[in-house]
Amino acid sequence: MLRIFTVLMTILAAIPAFATERMTDAGAVEVKQMIDGLDQPWAIGFLPGGAVLVTERDGELLHIGADGTRDRVRGVPRVRAAGQGGLLDVMIPRDFETSREVFVSYSKSQGGGAGTALAVGTLSRDGKKLNNIKTLFELAPGSSGGRHFGSRIVEGGDGFIYLTIGDRGDRPSAQDLSVENGSVVRVSRGGGVPNSNPFVGQSAAQPAIWSYGHRNPQGAALDLNGQLWTVEHGAKGGDEVNRIGKGNNYGWPVISYGVHYSGGSIGDGTTKDGMEQPAHYWDPSIAPSGMMFYSGTLWPEWKGDLFIGSLKFDMISRLEGGATKREVERIDWPETGRVRDIREAPDGSIWFISVENMSIYRITPKG
Repeated sequence: MLRIFTVLMTILAAIPAFATERMTDAGAVEVKQMIDGLDQPWAIGFLPGGAVLVTERDGELLHIGADGTRDRVRGVPRVRAAGQGGLLDVMIPRDFETSREVFVSYSKSQGGGAGTALAVGTLSRDGKKLNNIKTLFELAPGSSGGRHFGSRIVEGGDGFIYLTIGDRGDRPSAQDLSVENGSVVRVSRGGGVPNSNPFVGQSAAQPAIWSYGHRNPQGAALDLNGQLWTVEHGAKGGDEVNRIGKGNNYGWPVISYGVHYSGGSIGDGTTKDGMEQPAHYWDPSIAPSGMMFYSGTLWPEWKGDLFIGSLKFDMISRLEGGATKREVERIDWPETGRVRDIREAPDGSIWFISVENMSIYRITPKG
């Protein structure tokens, strides 16, 4: 009986899921559930040959083969899975086929608290283990709060690694260069701090900081010109898309387009000398998470457009424009419940994670 059951499950797993037709401003598309049965999925990374890696917040890293086989990857760093913390982003570098390196971000226990950390390991040929795991960076010090870990990882065009970090619920720390709370940090692939970082040599500053004054950037991506952008949560209103520049101060909590959850004003208003303005902001907040710039491979009309997942309004926001971004479409389907991550696959299709549906979906052109 067990053997019959196993054979039946294998046959069912091999039956492809049907695609559903949905509409966008670019016309009809097909949406297909690619991976289901996940537990608090946070990020997805594409491997050569059609396999993917998926993080789950409780600390699991899953290897999903091109044939649908699913394995738990051993060797992942131990995470502190509490509140918004856990195993968070995964990043596959451009040279994976030769290096086999995989980068992950997570909340790491630090005494009585936790801090955002970045680690790298080499993925075994069978995809079942991360070997030689090494912590490249960790927030120092951590804090006892369970929120605002940030945690998106981007491989810059310069070869360095950028990691976003939230303010950890300590608002003033985002303006304090002696700590990395509320910042984007930049480190080498080996974990060292590049000498070209803006605050290297300043005794009162953490040298890994690349930009600061962020609240909780849960999305980060390069545009088609290689420029780094982030999207971050505001308080009640004031979610921001920001073009990230070396040494820039993005204002939190001194300036904001939102208000505190109590309704009280934040800081000094919306502008201040020496602080950057967002390229776009939302009021009310959409609770943004993953983001990506689209190459135009399958939809030329979307080339260069920015796609951002919304955890609050169960949709994908599409923005277009240059230095100033403009929201032009909200993609709102039954599949887009609490979109945590959104990525472009190597073939130009768009994949996104729905936390509400505990699934990963793929968007392709109709027909």
